[in-house]
Amino acid sequence: MNIIKTEIPEVVIIEPIVRGDSRGYFMESFLKEKFEREVKSTIFVQENESISSYGVLRGLHYQLSPFSQSKLIRVVTGKILDVALDIRKGSPTFGKWVATMLSGENKRQLFVPRGFAHGFSVLENDTVVQYKTDSYYAPEFEAAIRWNDPALSIDWGLPVSDIKLSEKDKYHPMLADAKLFDYNENLYG
Repeated sequence: MNIIKTEIPEVVIIEPIVRGDSRGYFMESFLKEKFEREVKSTIFVQENESISSYGVLRGLHYQLSPFSQSKLIRVVTGKILDVALDIRKGSPTFGKWVATMLSGENKRQLFVPRGFAHGFSVLENDTVVQYKTDSYYAPEFEAAIRWNDPALSIDWGLPVSDIKLSEKDKYHPMLADAKLFDYNENLYG
């Protein structure tokens, strides 16, 4: 697997080496030793899967300490625009975001570390997203930032008229009003 750095050093794209022939393909989607050497030492404890139709937008979600989460996201079928937003007050990249296309075709993954909010827009029907987390889901610690905060100017790759949100995602606070992390906070305690 190849590790591709982004404009935010802690957020990386992981590109597997895919070997195919007339029977199909084979790839290693995760190599613990290489991941820990080149990205981050972590132990994933939960894996989730969602299926969504075109236009669905999920995010920008995160969990507060002590249940903050790193995520490793991939698409099995379909296509998303995946976004990681730095919400660590005092960080040199605070309020900046990285977006990348993840699809069943390109087989890339995005690593979103603790201290970041995460969201994605679905660009094809029947898109299946899987993601691993290094902390368990704790609903009482979940938080989010409004997907269309004008201070962020995130281009979700969809016409606004096509965007489908959950009721909860319609009313999250803007970045300026959200509960955030401190850049010097040890999120991996």
